[in-house]
Amino acid sequence: MAIAKSLSLDLVLISPNATPPVCKIIDYKKFLYEQKRKQKEIKAKTAKVVVKEIRLGPNTDEHDFNFKLKHAIRFLQEGAKVKVDVNFKGRSIIYKEKGEILLLRFAQEIADYAKVEKLPKLEGKRMIMILSPKK
Repeated sequence: MAIAKSLSLDLVLISPNATPPVCKIIDYKKFLYEQKRKQKEIKAKTAKVVVKEIRLGPNTDEHDFNFKLKHAIRFLQEGAKVKVDVNFKGRSIIYKEKGEILLLRFAQEIADYAKVEKLPKLEGKRMIMILSPKK
């Protein structure tokens, strides 16, 4: 402690369970700052997963379908996941199979750029399918 005081640094207990206990003379505030900076660096390097959403209707026309398909391809090329959903309004829920066929056709058309992560599944009045980019 006397050595630490004379150097105007801190005596930090590193391993209290060891015999004899291990201590280190360091500038504690600087140590905390370095640790925080390392954590921030690690967090910045982690890949952030972006999920883009494309909405379709059960009676989506050919032109609209192709338009949305091109958007999905662009999103996938940027590295984002794509969530495609068919929204059923009112009584259109009776055309569930039409929505599923539409989603499966979407997956088939985009097969060169993406793989299906989650197959079409009905959740309430929405049928959802998730696509992830091919590496």
